[in-house]
Amino acid sequence: MFPSWDVAKAVDLIHQHQVNFTMASTPFLNDLSNTVAEQHDKVDSLKIFLCAGAPIPGPLVQKAREILGVKVISAWGMTECGAVTLTRPEDEDEHSFNTDGIALPGVEIKIVDKKGQTKAVNESGRLMIRTCSNFGGYLKRPHLNDTDAEGWFDTGDIAYQDEQGYIRICGRKKDVIIRGGENIPVAEIESLLYKHPNIATVALVAYADERMGERACAIIKLKDPSHPLSFNELVDFLKTHNLAMQYLPERLEIWEDIPMTPSGKIQKFKLRELLAQHIASTTVEAN
Repeated sequence: MFPSWDVAKAVDLIHQHQVNFTMASTPFLNDLSNTVAEQHDKVDSLKIFLCAGAPIPGPLVQKAREILGVKVISAWGMTECGAVTLTRPEDEDEHSFNTDGIALPGVEIKIVDKKGQTKAVNESGRLMIRTCSNFGGYLKRPHLNDTDAEGWFDTGDIAYQDEQGYIRICGRKKDVIIRGGENIPVAEIESLLYKHPNIATVALVAYADERMGERACAIIKLKDPSHPLSFNELVDFLKTHNLAMQYLPERLEIWEDIPMTPSGKIQKFKLRELLAQHIASTTVEAN
């Protein structure tokens, strides 16, 4: 058991024990692929890497196939219902690279529109699941359970299903940030930050990251701009409120204006677009 992830040690153990199967989330697959490529090494014994925790980018699956020579199995599910879909070792590259798998035995899936009507093949909509492993509800929060009278659970994800039953997750109805396969509790962190005496408005949004998939950025409007807030101060503030380390934001942006709807709702989709543009422009300038 590693005290922490060590990709070099992982490669050594694969060689030492002739490991042929392993499973982890996307960042670990990415690290292993990069390290083996950099060291011009091989892990010939490794045949299957089961990757779960979040939808896996197709290019990463392809890179792992080319560098590691492994078959990447994509597993998708939720705490609320367990494993839902899985790609298979015998799947063609089209499905291995570009889908999140097919429903496991005993799992029913349907894609519906806002009115609950089933969508056509390859049309995106709300992903609904019905299975014997569906959870009973959220402790002390029964109002948050999106299960209908027929037992269909609304996952909160947007997906489409192809002619052969394979699905692809293409978005989330809610603004959950998935960092390295783990959901970051956005609302909880925003609520904590609103306790800061100099924060007027805050929004936690995702920005793309090659290794982790997504990372969290806190975009903040200060009450008094003459009293700046540093990133370290932000992190220390959240630590004093006992926020878990893996949930801490990894970027801070102080903005004078945060886009909102006429009713005062923060437009997070615009924030994500603006943040991506800002990161891209600063990267170009740095180069």
